[in-house]
Amino acid sequence: MGVRKINPITSLETNYMKQQEVIMRRTAKRKKLLIRRLSIFLILTVALSYLIISTFIFRSDVLEAKKKEEAKLEKTLAELEKKQSSLENEIVKLNDDDYIAKLARSEYFLSEKGEIIFNIPEPKKKKKEDKVSY
Repeated sequence: MGVRKINPITSLETNYMKQQEVIMRRTAKRKKLLIRRLSIFLILTVALSYLIISTFIFRSDVLEAKKKEEAKLEKTLAELEKKQSSLENEIVKLNDDDYIAKLARSEYFLSEKGEIIFNIPEPKKKKKEDKVSY
C-alpha cells in the first residue's frame, strides 16, 4: 500500500513562470560551465606552475654545478699560470752561462780545475705521527 506523496505546491503554468524557469535553467547552466572553465583553468595553472618551478630548480642546480666547476678551473688556471711563469723564469736563467755552471756543479757534481766538491747531506726530516689518545 503505497502512499502517494502529494505535492502541496502546484506550479502555475503561466508564461511568466515558464520564462522564470528558463532563466533559472540558463543561470544554472552558466554556473556549471563557469565552474568547469575555472576548474580547467586551475588545473592548467597548477601544471604550468609545476613546470616552471621544476625548471627553475633544475636550472639552479645546473648553475650551481657550473659555478663549482668554474671555481675549480680558475684554481687550476692560476696554478698553471704560476707554473708557466716559473718555467719562463727557468728559460731566462738557462740562457745565462753562470746559472748553467752553478746548476751543473750542484746537481751533477761537476767541478772546475782545482775545485773540490764536498757533499753535505741534508738533515732528515722527522715525520709527525698523530697520536690517538683514548
